[in-house]
Formats: sequence, structure tokens, C-alpha cells
Amino acid sequence: MYSVDKRDKVVELAGVPQSSVGAPLPLILSDEHRVLLAYLLEGFQPDWDGTSVRIVDPNTSYESIALVEFTPYSTYMFGAPNDEAFQGHPLASRGLTPYGAFQIENSSWIRQLEKMNSVHWNHRPERFKRLSHYVFSFHDKTFECVAQSFTLTTHEGSLETILPIMRDRLQWDRFDVFS
Repeated sequence: MYSVDKRDKVVELAGVPQSSVGAPLPLILSDEHRVLLAYLLEGFQPDWDGTSVRIVDPNTSYESIALVEFTPYSTYMFGAPNDEAFQGHPLASRGLTPYGAFQIENSSWIRQLEKMNSVHWNHRPERFKRLSHYVFSFHDKTFECVAQSFTLTTHEGSLETILPIMRDRLQWDRFDVFS
């Protein structure tokens, strides 16, 4: 994890659909050029009476799925904290909350990456000014990514059916890794 200073500002991303608050089941696939994040969206179940728990898994069909593509990216993290320990995140006091999507303006993490890279013979600080720090917080995990931009599409199906789409976006077919 990185440390923050007074310059970091948390801004909620407008237009990003709400992840499932119970079981978003985030899935990440990446290569050295892009990171793909898929997760289940919060859905309205008209026949649900609130008396039972609905169990979903990667094979559950008829789900709404968000697919977020970060490109080009510099780095990403996936893991702690979960929603119950979220107050331990260094940006929680700045408005970062569970179950949301955010951009961190004046990111300490990006500034730390730029400083780390400054030893490179061809270091160009302006490259880091094009980067943004994104945070997608879920029920059990948090995903953070430093990238130039992201695109988001929604799909219907299961997480299992989104995998071929993710694979095609990575263009892994040219490497024959799934044969």
C-alpha cells in the first residue's frame, strides 16, 4: 500500500454502475498493456420478497456485468481492504467508501511511481501527468489501478461468459495460451 499526503482528493466517478453489494465477484485479467476488471452489478429482483438469500457464483446466468478496461496502465493492486476493514484504507478519511468507483486527484501513489521511475536514464515526468488513479471498492476486495483512462461496457450473462470477451480484448488468441 502507498502512503498519502494532504494533496490526495477522492472524487466519485459519475456514470459507473453500482456493483453488487452482496457478491460482485470481481474478476481481473491483464497483460502488459491493459487490465480488464469484470464484476456483477447490483440488480433489482422483482420477485424477491426479502426472506431468502440469493446465492450467485461465476456460472450464474442472466446477470448484469460491468467490464472495465484500463489502458494503457502502469500498475494495479487487488485485495485488502474489504468493506468491514475499509476504515483502514489510507483514503477512507477523504471520502473513499466501500461499494463505489472513484478517481484520486493529485494521487500520492502516482507521485511515488514517478519518483521511483526518476532513476531511469530516459525518465520523463510529463508521462506521469497523463495518468489517473482509479479505485473500485467491492464487498470483499478493493481494486486500484493507475492508467491513462478506462472504458466501461455492460453485458448480460455470467462471469463465465465474459471470459472469452476479456480474452479477445487482450488478443491472447495470437499466443495460443488457451489451446
